[in-house]
Amino acid sequence: MVTCAHGGQATPLSPSLRVMVTGQPIVTKLSPYAVAGCALSPLAGGPCVTAQFISFATRVTSDGAPVLLMDSQATCVPTGTPLLISGAQTRVTGM
Repeated sequence: MVTCAHGGQATPLSPSLRVMVTGQPIVTKLSPYAVAGCALSPLAGGPCVTAQFISFATRVTSDGAPVLLMDSQATCVPTGTPLLISGAQTRVTGM
């Protein structure tokens, strides 16, 4: 589960369908995220519309792209605020 800092739900636009973990596709740094339901008003510079991860695994890749980890960080556009990862699978770990 990934949300923007204002409560909007973030969804990967192109998860890696070749690799599954606990039945769910993994996501690499190449996938942008769409944000829906951001509560930040346009007067305050919002709402968050998309996001891109800026930190990711350094040793684990899928199809040559680094995978996202629980501690990966992202920036929302146009607000510049972070995405918040509140839930993920825990059966696989990476660096």
